[in-house]
Amino acid sequence: MELMSHSSTFLLPKVTSEDRTSITYTLVILNQSLPKFAPLLWDHAKLRVCADGGANRVYDEMSMLLPHEDSFYVRTRYKPDLIIGDLDSIRKEVLDFYKDLGTKINDESHDQDTTDLHKCVTYIRDLTPNIDVSTVLSTCLLKDFFPWWQICILVTGALGGRFDHEIGNINVLCRFSDTRIVLLSDDSLIHLLPRTHRHKIYIQSSIEGPHCGLVPIGMPSGSTTTTGLQWDLNDTEMRFGGLISTSNIVKEEIVTVQSDSDLLWTISIKKL
Repeated sequence: MELMSHSSTFLLPKVTSEDRTSITYTLVILNQSLPKFAPLLWDHAKLRVCADGGANRVYDEMSMLLPHEDSFYVRTRYKPDLIIGDLDSIRKEVLDFYKDLGTKINDESHDQDTTDLHKCVTYIRDLTPNIDVSTVLSTCLLKDFFPWWQICILVTGALGGRFDHEIGNINVLCRFSDTRIVLLSDDSLIHLLPRTHRHKIYIQSSIEGPHCGLVPIGMPSGSTTTTGLQWDLNDTEMRFGGLISTSNIVKEEIVTVQSDSDLLWTISIKKL
């Protein structure tokens, strides 16, 4: 079984060689309040996509996170490369503002069977080095863009708000289990640990932890084993209605996980 490594270095001011995943970040902004570290994620990303009303959040809230900068400069600097969705939430003045700046608009109102996040992930996966992306996104230089399997999609506004939206976002993790997707809020992050791999999680103790959890998703786990936690699992069975690992504590700089079921990994984010 192959090893998959994970690291939250995208929450550090600069992604360095410590980022052992060696992947390219893209950013998806959903229609919930921006986390305080949104400008940091934006700077790390090579592609920035707003899901419908997420564009309102960038337009309204990014300048609030950067109060010492001119608000108009902030709005023009933090211009999404793409706005995608059914476009029923984005305000007209916001749509017109970004359209005038060259943002690409994808109206997906014909598709009512998938969520806006699902549409965003599908679009990002379809970008490959074989596509001349300059003809697709004239304002987004992606000459060094990686294939979708080497991309990590960071999603803000994915947690909190309406519970059905939150569950829908978690469902996207399962629908695209072969894609690295991290759901983020001010307080925590969630990503999938596919059962097809062993997992090594590098803990960035200055920005995350100590509280963490492991939750089986889609099916019970007949056997999960971990190292690096205060309450390690040893060939442990987990299922809803039985034991799940919540309010666990990270004790080591590296946590390892192996399971016969897909698991959700979640860890708290410190006040940055």
